Amino acid sequence: MRDEAIVTSAIDRAGHIEQHGADFVPESERHGHPRELFWVWMSANVVYLYFVIGGVLMLLGLSLWEALAITVVGNLWWAAVGWLAISGPVSGTPSVAIMRAMFGIRGSRVFGAGLGVAIGIFYEIINIAFATLAALALIGWFGVTLPAGAEWVVLLVVGALSYTISIFGHATILTLAPYFSAALAVVFVMLAFFVFGAADLSYAPAALDPTEHTAMILLGIAVVASTPLSWGTGADYARYLPADVSKTRVAVWTALGGFLPAIVIGTLGVMAGTAIDMTDPQLTISEIVPPWFTPLFLGMIVLSSVTNNVLVAYSTGLYAQGLGIRVSRVATVVITGVVATAAAAWLLFVAPSFLDTLNSSLELAVTVLGPLVSVYAVDIVLRRNRYDGRALTDERRGSPFWYSGGVFWPGVIAMLVATTTAVLMANTTLFVGPVATALGGADLSAIVGPLLAAGLYATLWLTTHPYRDPAQRPGHGQPDAAASLDRTPEVFA
Repeated sequence: MRDEAIVTSAIDRAGHIEQHGADFVPESERHGHPRELFWVWMSANVVYLYFVIGGVLMLLGLSLWEALAITVVGNLWWAAVGWLAISGPVSGTPSVAIMRAMFGIRGSRVFGAGLGVAIGIFYEIINIAFATLAALALIGWFGVTLPAGAEWVVLLVVGALSYTISIFGHATILTLAPYFSAALAVVFVMLAFFVFGAADLSYAPAALDPTEHTAMILLGIAVVASTPLSWGTGADYARYLPADVSKTRVAVWTALGGFLPAIVIGTLGVMAGTAIDMTDPQLTISEIVPPWFTPLFLGMIVLSSVTNNVLVAYSTGLYAQGLGIRVSRVATVVITGVVATAAAAWLLFVAPSFLDTLNSSLELAVTVLGPLVSVYAVDIVLRRNRYDGRALTDERRGSPFWYSGGVFWPGVIAMLVATTTAVLMANTTLFVGPVATALGGADLSAIVGPLLAAGLYATLWLTTHPYRDPAQRPGHGQPDAAASLDRTPEVFA
């Protein structure tokens, strides 16, 4: 009976614009079951991007089995995404608010909200670009010749579709997610049939120099890992669950919703790379699928890109609110959406090579994303997942998470040091760091960056004195309001 009431409640709210943004969700408004998170994440991750990434691994000159192993290893980061999600039900706030605990009120506007907006817009651009290219190809497949400039209209329609659902918010996303997942899964199952039928299991790429081979393996891991690492927003979709919900189930259902489609679709991309040129799979896929499947494939790209963009745009809107600008979530979704749409137009119609630009961006993104997710994950451990949602949304000077001048230096220092180190270790088509050069091209950014951030943050956190941690106070996170407003503690002894 409880589950039926939950479903009815969610459906009743679907189609109505969500009123909450980056604020605290009261316990009286909490509802749902952790398994709902699986469909939310599944609908956002049954996407064409993973197919492209699988193909990129083959373009790097890796063998079939190396590419498959990297697909699994890189996507193990979904476990971290699931771990971050458990902070949502406890706090009743989105990730951007929780990040105030690790960076401070002002610090989070740069390292939480600022990075979140930048990363979110980047992935919105990718989704709009993929969907627009596929929509144009689909229109051409039906023999329709568009007049000059009509491609801009197609791009605007794609953007409007995804941002409209994001504007309606959490309940609408929750209700539509299973239907999107089912429709996309059917097309990918059919695609799998054709891909495995054409795959060459004896595929052997041209031999690489041992040093270059190692560099390509590490680069492949960075490219694959960049996608799960971009989802440091698990709390956004779990914050409406009751505070006493099973944290294990929240973590598992969230992680599985991203991990399973990433592995399956990434594997299809790898397999397709043994049979066709994956430089432009939207065109070359016709070599291994029957003519009637082409429009379904292109339609799948459009729908999957839009569904992924729904979650991305929703979280980006919440991040934008965390910048300290007093505007509604609806307004931030629209503003960031306009920026992303304009940038996607440049990427598609002005930039010299869409795929090269995409690869370079994914390769470099992990230098920031890895440390950010690590700091967040370690903070949950150190605080024992005790977050006071009301305190987190108090942005006044002297509030519990104001720390020193609005900055919590352990988080800021960990991010600056780890990100700088990761950039120096990066070996991408756009930039090769001096450390990577000294190591013969080996890119260790996806490994060292997160580990350094985690270790440094934990060390600084544990040695900070006096330390203001609401979770360590009586009442598990209910700070003394008078005390918090009267004094601003030092951060380091």
